[in-house]
Amino acid sequence: MTQYMLSVHHRAGDPVPSAEEIQPIFEAVDRFNDKITAEGIWVFGGGLEPVETAITVDNTGAEAVVTDGPFAESKEWLGGFWVIEAPDLEAALALAKEASAACAGQVEVRPFQAE
Repeated sequence: MTQYMLSVHHRAGDPVPSAEEIQPIFEAVDRFNDKITAEGIWVFGGGLEPVETAITVDNTGAEAVVTDGPFAESKEWLGGFWVIEAPDLEAALALAKEASAACAGQVEVRPFQAE
């Protein structure tokens, strides 16, 4: 089976859900997580803290440079992800559709490189 990353993206300017609005989303994501765990598809996943907490490390030069903030200024950022195992891209896309509905956001699907 191939491993895929299903990444949840957020966009600048999107409204931040209230506590009442976010609770059903958390519950839907929990149900999705329970499903893929029970099916043996789930490898790893998690939600990320807000983009403002990002720190970028660049150690490609003579000295490491540590900078507050994300790598690039962007109108989108990664909010969370799942790593799953699926038999093929079609199966991964079907799961991504469920994940997108559960988390109420866009989900990008990318296979891991073959070893």
